[in-house]
Amino acid sequence: MKLATLRDGTRDGRLVVVSADLERYTPAGTVAGTMQAALDDWATIEPGLKKISEELGLGMIAGEPFDPAQCMAPLPRAYQWADGSAYVNHVELVRKARNAEMPETFWTDPLMYQGGSDSFIGPRDPVLVADEAYGIDMEAEIAVIVDDVPMGATPDVAAGKIRLIMLVNDVSLRNLIPGELAKGFGFFHAKPSTAFSPVAVTPDELGEAWDGRKVSLPLLTSLNGELFGNPRADLDMTFDFATLIAHAAKTRPLCAGSIVGSGTVSNKLGDGPGKPVSDGGAGYSCVAEIRMVETINDGAPKTDFLKFGDRVRIEMNDAAGHSIFGAIDQEIAKYSASGGN
Repeated sequence: MKLATLRDGTRDGRLVVVSADLERYTPAGTVAGTMQAALDDWATIEPGLKKISEELGLGMIAGEPFDPAQCMAPLPRAYQWADGSAYVNHVELVRKARNAEMPETFWTDPLMYQGGSDSFIGPRDPVLVADEAYGIDMEAEIAVIVDDVPMGATPDVAAGKIRLIMLVNDVSLRNLIPGELAKGFGFFHAKPSTAFSPVAVTPDELGEAWDGRKVSLPLLTSLNGELFGNPRADLDMTFDFATLIAHAAKTRPLCAGSIVGSGTVSNKLGDGPGKPVSDGGAGYSCVAEIRMVETINDGAPKTDFLKFGDRVRIEMNDAAGHSIFGAIDQEIAKYSASGGN
């Protein structure tokens, strides 16, 4: 089942059910008007949504053309957005870029930050930033939306609470990160609004590519029309989603509709940090990684962070090459308080 939220002039939008081929949709309002309403009572609501999905797939409901440009984030605002760093290779590279040591505990205890969840942006909305000097970067990730998770839940319990899966562009402002972290209190300015894929899907939509804890498919990131990275999401994932959710719930319960992210998907190459796609590697899901690799190999980075006018595309295809979540496809644009962009 694939679900999306379309703009309707309200903060939370209108929940719709989308066909498996992402071509058609039909409103879910007879069952649940918004995504959060569905998540608040998932056990009761899910059967009705599945029935609509089945009827749409069988042609019993004609549906209307699905346009990702009309989508808000599947969950336009959430009670919680907790983003982990499941791919420790990424953490290691980025910390090296900041000349920061990486404690050994990072391999056994997940990193996680609590991001802003009140202003998510849609999959085709521009990424608005005031100044290129902030060091604009994309971060291609996977996220799950959970049902209520009790405090102290084990990974096995946490795995059973995953309700929906989606893709993420966790925008980062790299040049603001060192100064913020130096204060010893975490990110704030360096993590602006996050974008999500057009649709969120139930785990069964992934078939054999979902083992209950990881997605075993490549995550494709393109920059200005050229493939930038296609790392596999299951490889080098030190902490799976069950572990990340349990970590988030260690000292607090998570309410239905909480979002937990994987962190930037990142693959190693043997003992090395990976290679660009152009050199036969899996490439990267963010600019910071290639800059670090350039520093390791050449003594200094040569790839710039993102500029105004650049376009980022993030997508995942099934084994047959069909898009699963639809694409995040965004332009980096200058923010103006007076004009909006």
